Amino acid sequence: QVQLVESGGGLLQHGDSLRLSCAASGRAVGSYLLAWFRQVPGKERDFVAGITWLNNPTYADSVKGRFTISRDNAKKVVYLQMNSLQPEDTANYFCATNSLRPLMSVTTFPADYNTWGQGTQVTVSL
Repeated sequence: QVQLVESGGGLLQHGDSLRLSCAASGRAVGSYLLAWFRQVPGKERDFVAGITWLNNPTYADSVKGRFTISRDNAKKVVYLQMNSLQPEDTANYFCATNSLRPLMSVTTFPADYNTWGQGTQVTVSL
């Protein structure tokens, strides 16, 4: 059974940088596609970035050029480096994967992922 645990959230100011981490446990997790989503209260969970087991990344348009997703399969960790943070980046950030049906390419739909972490809050002030 795959489990995901996010960390690294915090309170930032506009223009700051932050790196989130998602530690994965379970067999063969290095072969899983991993993704980051974010959610604010009252709104749907939005795709942020995803990375295949071959290290091919995909980004939401809103974060392209500012965020970088990477993974360390030996450590079973996926990272989200966030630069030039803006107040609209404020959200609870979740790590996700599909442990039952391996995803070959990044999908932006939350319903395609069946395993989620508990989330880590990122708050960016002006």
